Amino acid sequence: MAKTINIKTLLGKLGPLLALVVLSVVLSIASPNFLTINNVMNILRQTAVNGLISSGMLVVLITAGIDLSVGANAVLCACVMGMFLDKFGVTNPIILLLACILTGTLIGCINGLLLTKLHLPHPFVSTLGMKNVLCGLALFVVSTKTISGFSSSITWLGSANILKSGSFSGIPIAFIAMLLIFVIFHLLLNYTALGRTIYCVGGNPEATRLSGINTDNILIFVYSLSGFVCAIAGIVIVGRSGVANPSSAISPYDTDAIAACIIGGASFMGGKGTIWGTLIGALIISIIRNGLTLLNAASDMQYMVIGLVIIAAVFIDVTRNRMEAKARRLAGK
Repeated sequence: MAKTINIKTLLGKLGPLLALVVLSVVLSIASPNFLTINNVMNILRQTAVNGLISSGMLVVLITAGIDLSVGANAVLCACVMGMFLDKFGVTNPIILLLACILTGTLIGCINGLLLTKLHLPHPFVSTLGMKNVLCGLALFVVSTKTISGFSSSITWLGSANILKSGSFSGIPIAFIAMLLIFVIFHLLLNYTALGRTIYCVGGNPEATRLSGINTDNILIFVYSLSGFVCAIAGIVIVGRSGVANPSSAISPYDTDAIAACIIGGASFMGGKGTIWGTLIGALIISIIRNGLTLLNAASDMQYMVIGLVIIAAVFIDVTRNRMEAKARRLAGK
């Protein structure tokens, strides 16, 4: 029995990686352009934004929470830089970057405060409301305009590449920055008392509270952390496009981030998830979008496919939780 359980556990951990490999093989057969080096670099570039946002979503999901405002937060952070540049003539990159990071972190902190101090029944309510507020703010701060003219110091993170050679466009700096943040999150979640506490809050919040840990402070911290990485994602968004576009707040950044986390092994029930599993999930989402584009799939088809992937990810999460609950009941008999 022990060997069977270990095999099931191993398959559960390797499942997303196997799905990534199979998906890559299928698309490489379907499109000869899929496995070209430049297209692979393009996939990494696309993964950077979703990966950054997903890392923040992961720590929130680990606490059995959710943050539906992450995409709007990232876009607002970009628009705040646009506001300082367009309305106040601020060109100093340090001021613009600080304004962006402080905005994202503050919004995340407010999300945490709304959840803990107003005692709303579920973060779904507060973050969904915040998403709409931020979409409106993104339009307001730039007067519904698309702002351009950012210096290379601002756009560098999202547009620069390294190790370029001939026709090879190079490895995106944004993806490397995302990997560095993932390493920091890995160390935080696995090798610090704070990381263990974050898992405890999601796994057994009542026991965590009774042990003397201030769960409200933990929740405020994780939502602030989510806001911080959203700000970094906002900087990358500006670098990729060269503009701050408030209309992009409607892009499905939040659903892509949730899908990446759930595919990677996180759970809506909390207490589960790894940063590297989330990376695999983010790569899967990017590969699906990239593959559909290469296959000339219509935009409506792309939305439907991604929607089905999200539904499948939620179904897998629910099924996994039921199986684990059943196994615990059997083990208790």
